[in-house]
Formats: sequence, C-alpha cells, structure tokens
Amino acid sequence: MATNARSIASLSLSFGLVNVPVKLYSATEPGSEIRFNLLDKDGSRVKQQYINERTRAVVERKDMVKGYEVEDNRFVLFTPQELKNLEEGSSHVIQIVSFVPVASIDPLYYDKSYLLAPDKRGDKPYALLAEALRQSGRCALAKWAWKAKQYVAQIRANEDGLILQQLRYAEEVRSLADLDIPQAEVSKPELQLALQLVEQIAADEFDPTQFEDEEKARVLAAIEEKVKGKQIVASAHEEDGTPGSGQVIDLMDALRASLGGKKPAKEAKEAKPSNVTALKPKPAPARKAAKRVNAEPEAAPAPRRRAQK
Repeated sequence: MATNARSIASLSLSFGLVNVPVKLYSATEPGSEIRFNLLDKDGSRVKQQYINERTRAVVERKDMVKGYEVEDNRFVLFTPQELKNLEEGSSHVIQIVSFVPVASIDPLYYDKSYLLAPDKRGDKPYALLAEALRQSGRCALAKWAWKAKQYVAQIRANEDGLILQQLRYAEEVRSLADLDIPQAEVSKPELQLALQLVEQIAADEFDPTQFEDEEKARVLAAIEEKVKGKQIVASAHEEDGTPGSGQVIDLMDALRASLGGKKPAKEAKEAKPSNVTALKPKPAPARKAAKRVNAEPEAAPAPRRRAQK
C-alpha cells in the first residue's frame, strides 16, 4: 500500500467470538478528469448562486439548512448537529453473518470497494481470516452500518490481503430477464467457429495495465494544439473493421474471416446464402432493361430535329 494512503476509519471484523481490528482504505482514487470551466464570453468565470423560490433572493451557503420532504413541498428541518448525531449512530463493527462461495455473488451487485489492513494487535487474526477464505474458496457476507446507512458487504481475500466490497440490495439491481431478449438459434458450426475465435484472442488473466484511456489522450492532445494557437477540427473515429448495422453479411464467413485475420467481404452480394441473408431482396434485371428501352426515344424526339432545321 502506498505510504501516503490514509485510513478512512478504524473498524472491527466480527465472526463468532473472533474480532479482527482493521483499518479501512479507499480502494480507488479519482482519475485526473478533463474538466472544462463555464465562462462568460469575455473569459471571466461565472458564479453559481442559490435562489429562494418564493422571494427570488440569493441565499448564502451559511444560511442554508437541510430538510427531508415528508409531504408535497413540506419538509422537516435538521440542524448540522442533528445530522451529525445521526451519523454518529453508525457502528464500527462489521458483523459477518455467513460464508458463501465467491462465484455465487454476481458482479452486478458490486458497489464501492475498500481495502482492509490490520490495525493494532490485528495481524494474527487478520492473516488467519485471509488464509481461511483463500483455502475455502469462500467469501464473507456481512452487515455494516456506516454514515446513517446500512450496507451488505462482501469480505474476500486475494493474495495480498482482504477487500471489503459494498453490495447493492436486490431492489437496486435490474435483471436481464425483464428485457425480453429473444432467444436466437445457434448452429453447431457457428458455435465451433465462435469458440475458435475466443481461443485465438484468449488471455490467461486480466492485466489492467494494458489498457489506457485513449479518449483522454486524444482530448489532451487537442487541447495542447489549441494552446499552441492551432485550429481544432472535429474528426470521426477510425473504422474498426466491423460491418455497419445496414450491411448484410454471412455469419459463418465473418467468423472465418475473423479467425484468418481478414475483414469480411464488404459487398453483401459476395456473401454466401444463409439464415442471415435470407431476407436480402433479389435484383430485378427485367424491370431495369424496360426503363432503358423507354429512355431512348425520349432522349431525341423527331419533332425537335425538325424545329432545329
């Protein structure tokens, strides 16, 4: 852990008669986002103000209070001290209620992540709990009250230590089953080629260092050009080689081309017949030929030649 990391709180993991003193650290840090300031046309900063809806007068921050709306446009007000008292009711004990397989928790339920480190006299029980979780392949489910809100938390172990993962409640997570996704049939040859493509670009593990924010680099480069006095011209994203939504291609050909490192044929007429191309309209050559025959006499009618003489 970085030497400049500062703990958020001192807590205690509790299961049975065992208590593990731990310190809580944020597992992530905000990235250096690119932010554009809102300015007047002359380049001066603009200031945001809060307005009283009834009197239209400007309200200073020191004169504001917080309230909870109990009925339409009716509030119960809380002083800063009352709000502080509500937060002080939070517990410093993370109560473990069960141990479940790590794979049994869908990542959809993952919320904010924290790191846990042993506090004073917590080295031995911390190491014991971490090793027990690694050996069992399980994680701990716990309840945790923090800042006037109760959380369901997952405690899992990696090779370095323990991670506390806040989990969302069931009512906060949507299900794919609610989207009525149609179940399309997949043929065995198509599936076999798809599996070969998966293996062709498969990796043994996730390496987060191989990914960089390319969009951020692009915007920063454009800003640098603007600083130098150059004109910024909007540019479209480069094509990634995938067919557009309006292009009809053969699925099997696309899979084979992907495995061979080649792009699928751009022309729809070159694709082999399949279920994907069954709805492609057929050309009507007879209709086009009839139009060419009718077009010849209209191009140079006889009356016009007499008029020119």
